[in-house]
Amino acid sequence: MTIRTLIVDDEPLAVERLQMLCAREPRIGLVGTASDGEAALRLIEGLEPDLVMLDIAMPLLDGIGVARATSRMGICPAVIFVTAFEGFAVEAFDLAAVDYLLKPVAHERLSRAIDRVEQALGNRAPPASVPGTETEWAEEFWVPHRSELIRIGAAQIDRIEAERDYMRLHVGQNSYLLHQTISSLENRLDPQQFVRLHRSHIVRRGHIARLRHDGSGVWSACLRDDTEIRIGRTYLANARALTGR
Repeated sequence: MTIRTLIVDDEPLAVERLQMLCAREPRIGLVGTASDGEAALRLIEGLEPDLVMLDIAMPLLDGIGVARATSRMGICPAVIFVTAFEGFAVEAFDLAAVDYLLKPVAHERLSRAIDRVEQALGNRAPPASVPGTETEWAEEFWVPHRSELIRIGAAQIDRIEAERDYMRLHVGQNSYLLHQTISSLENRLDPQQFVRLHRSHIVRRGHIARLRHDGSGVWSACLRDDTEIRIGRTYLANARALTGR
């Protein structure tokens, strides 16, 4: 079994040392590195590693915050904290960390930690699949904002706008960036509450005030905050369904 591993540390020398140690451990397959907490969350979501080797003291979002956010996202890799500080051990194990290693890490100590990771991964039951059960739609999202993660309820979102590799969640007068593709986000949203009107726009149904036709075949959605979104031709059927036609 190859354990797909992500290293997260803001110190380049610490990352390099861990990479050298991992190279000596045949059970580890390194899939990437991150130098801060927000980058770590993006890679965890995109790569879904089996193991995250996580520093604690990092700027903005620290390792404890990363572990908490990962759990809230519903992604549960095994976590080994690798740190120079002893004082966070209790909090780390409260977060179900597999191990807690103090720098500098010896190869023998890492090997014992990987034994524990193998055991932890082997004990995980595969998710049950029950025919006929309804899809569970996302009820909340945890998004980076300044030096913290904040909870955004799905019902709070007025509209979603794609910006390259990010989605901008518009919540009242505020907006927040989430690293995700629009298609994957669309699949997580309840279609009874949200409708896709353009390749770059998803809108909460209750936020749509009216649909407008310009006489030349182009339709737009006029929203309650006076924003106007052109409806893509591919999504005209979605717009018509709003009117029951």
